[in-house]
Amino acid sequence: MNATNDTSDRLEPVGIAVGVLLVLVAVGTLVGAPWTTKGSVAASALQVVGAVGTAALGAVLVWISRTD
Repeated sequence: MNATNDTSDRLEPVGIAVGVLLVLVAVGTLVGAPWTTKGSVAASALQVVGAVGTAALGAVLVWISRTD
């Protein structure tokens, strides 16, 4: 095995795992229906936007980890 041809990234599995975790947390937040709690409409909208943003961040992290 030639060390110069080894292009594997040791942190790729970590990036993928963290990205998948972020997506799962966002899905769990949305399934929990944060807008059903007693709060203002603005707070509920912010929670939904934050959950969608978290899912997007996780998906981008997985995509970045997988690209060569």
